[in-house]
Amino acid sequence: MHLLRLLAEAGHDVHVVPTDSALEFVGRPTWEGLAGHRVSTDVWTNAAEVEHVHLGRSVELAVIAPATADLLSRLAHGRADDLLTATMLTVTCPVLVAPAMHTEMWLHPATQANVALLRERGVHVLDPDSGRLAGADSGPGRLPEPGAIATAALALVGHGVDDGAGTAADLAGVRAVVSAGGTREPLDPVRFLGNRSSGRQGLAVADALAARGADVTLVAAHVEIPLDGVAHQVVRVGTALELARVMTERSADADVVVMAAAVADYRPASAGTAKLKKTGDDLTLTLVENPDVLAGLVATRRPGQTIVGFAAETGDAHQDAAAHGRDKAIRKGADLLAVNVVGEHEGFGDVPNAVVVLDASGAEVGRAQGSKADVAHGLVDLIVGRLHS
Repeated sequence: MHLLRLLAEAGHDVHVVPTDSALEFVGRPTWEGLAGHRVSTDVWTNAAEVEHVHLGRSVELAVIAPATADLLSRLAHGRADDLLTATMLTVTCPVLVAPAMHTEMWLHPATQANVALLRERGVHVLDPDSGRLAGADSGPGRLPEPGAIATAALALVGHGVDDGAGTAADLAGVRAVVSAGGTREPLDPVRFLGNRSSGRQGLAVADALAARGADVTLVAAHVEIPLDGVAHQVVRVGTALELARVMTERSADADVVVMAAAVADYRPASAGTAKLKKTGDDLTLTLVENPDVLAGLVATRRPGQTIVGFAAETGDAHQDAAAHGRDKAIRKGADLLAVNVVGEHEGFGDVPNAVVVLDASGAEVGRAQGSKADVAHGLVDLIVGRLHS
């Protein structure tokens, strides 16, 4: 229902085609009231209208959310045993499918084969999120957030979506580059130095920018979230040096640059070509400092470019996290720096987040908290404000 609201409030005319099982969760009158259209589940209701053909020919975008394992199988094999599957055989518009099911069902070879077949035919199939499922279960299989589904779907037809965080398409024509995830610095072919960044916040920022109409490139280091179904252009990187090179290249003609990736400060002076073995003695590693990617982007920025950074802080014996953030904002010189306190159960991963946003002088210009999406939309509001001013 939240997805329907997002699409309808963005000005789109939405027709709901539920399965019989879907009506066990939300009744027909509710769908009809929200969408403003009659709801059918089979091809025999109002047969004279040949509804599945009419819908298939008239819609500009088809979104199936959630898509069960059974529905994925029926779509992949061309079944037409209800109004939804019959309609999907007549559509010629872009199709986005958002699966949701238990982990074992998602990972089953039959489901994976069905997904691969649908993608081969041009259907955009999102990978499900990883997190809590029904009962006490947890793992990949959770339905992505409605805002993420709406963003990915509308990106297929060149539209943004207003989820209450701002005006749809007010970033139309804006080119944005967003980095996400954590870099990994190899010690040998097996081991690496890394960090606990999941990439969720960076991806949420990319989604929020796209929802406002921006053309987004996502530069992804190691992330916990599958990116196969992401609507943005994705460039994969591994190490801090690779990230620095790609961000410098991709940012050259960007209007907005967001450095949300967690970049390793140091890397091994040399990486072994073979796996390091135990010798019975302590091992001493020589580390060299990686380049400051954010500061480098600021130093080489072009006029009118807005650069945003993230600073994950913990505080120490000398200063608290806020003081470290202020020092970093002044030292880096980014237009905006989102400072967040991180720890074992804060900031990193599938948990809520909270940031204080500072300008290049270290002054606070805003705050955002809640889900990763909430924080992303709050930050994008500040970005839009700077661009429009």
